[in-house]
Amino acid sequence: MIDSTIDGIDYGPLAVLIGAWRGDQGMDVAPEPDDDEYNPYFETLIFEAAGDVTNAEEQILSVVRYHQEVSRISTGKVFHDQVGYWLWDPATQQVMQTLAIPRGVTLLAGGTAKVKGKTTVLHVKAGDDDWQIIQSPFMQEKARTLSFNHVMKIEGDRLFYQETTLLDIYGKRNYEHTDQNTLKRC
Repeated sequence: MIDSTIDGIDYGPLAVLIGAWRGDQGMDVAPEPDDDEYNPYFETLIFEAAGDVTNAEEQILSVVRYHQEVSRISTGKVFHDQVGYWLWDPATQQVMQTLAIPRGVTLLAGGTAKVKGKTTVLHVKAGDDDWQIIQSPFMQEKARTLSFNHVMKIEGDRLFYQETTLLDIYGKRNYEHTDQNTLKRC
């Protein structure tokens, strides 16, 4: 079992994330007006211990800050930049992910963490009354995000994730935009 305490703060199942990760096996399946677009990508994902916070003198959350930078293999150009936090609530055994992307979209997703031996699985979702998606008027009209489903599996120095974002875009209703990659700890 990994020691989840850093500087006196118990990060619970999020402790395995802390550090830098890189992967070059990513596949982004995105909508285009006429068809689907397949973008092989590489990325860097950095997680940093950020301490804890107390809400309403009652809830204590452990906080891990992250930055994700994703580039197309074909051009080396960044096409996705994301920042946010992973939060752990030991009282409820709940994980949360906040994220913001510079397209006028941000969200708060919530879910579960399961630890079995050396494997940790984090699974969060957004798109209902409790776990919401906020987006600019332009994005609501042209590329509305309906839901977000994110699963990360960490085994030692290997991290695999899969994300599905349900969109209404280009006249396509309930389009499943997917991303997945396998990363290694640097």
